[in-house]
Amino acid sequence: MFLMDCGMTKKTTERRRGEELESALLKAAWDELLEKGYGGLTMEAVAKRAGTSRPVLYRRWASRPDLAVAAMRYHVEANPIIVPDLGDLRDDVIALLQHIVDRRSRMGSLISVELTDYFRETNSSPAELKRQIVSRDQHTMEILLTRATARGEIEDQAIAPRIVSLPVDLLRQDMMMTMKPTSDAVIIDIVDTVFLPLVGYHAVKAG
Repeated sequence: MFLMDCGMTKKTTERRRGEELESALLKAAWDELLEKGYGGLTMEAVAKRAGTSRPVLYRRWASRPDLAVAAMRYHVEANPIIVPDLGDLRDDVIALLQHIVDRRSRMGSLISVELTDYFRETNSSPAELKRQIVSRDQHTMEILLTRATARGEIEDQAIAPRIVSLPVDLLRQDMMMTMKPTSDAVIIDIVDTVFLPLVGYHAVKAG
């Protein structure tokens, strides 16, 4: 039975090529990260979970940090941020932040806690890691602001990049400091008290 299982695993591995094989490897690496954190991530465990061998992994990723970053990027790209279109800037930004909280909650505390060993090993920071795995948050906010300008909710003006990214930055800060999903009350406070006044928002009455 053991020999039969090994043979089946070998045939299964041989049948997988290209993107199919890489997706299986990255999903296995992501699952290992969620279960064991970066400190417990090993090439051997990922290979075993994916039904392949360590050389197959090393041909694609030279080190454990490289594999971890690729797995996180894979997960983010497989679960893209939804761009709300509710017809009002305030509603759109609140919906966007709620979606980000929901997505981060499903990832657990991996980024903020379990990657301490990664940052020490690579001598990097959460900001550097974020640049490697995701860069769409500010682009999404720019879409929402462009729509708001077209609706007449804000003036047609240049808005500093730091202000554009401020709602998401404050959201991440809250989640990192509290180690909990940000509440709707805090999200509304970020939007109403901080962000909307900075961009000069005023609601446009229908009709």
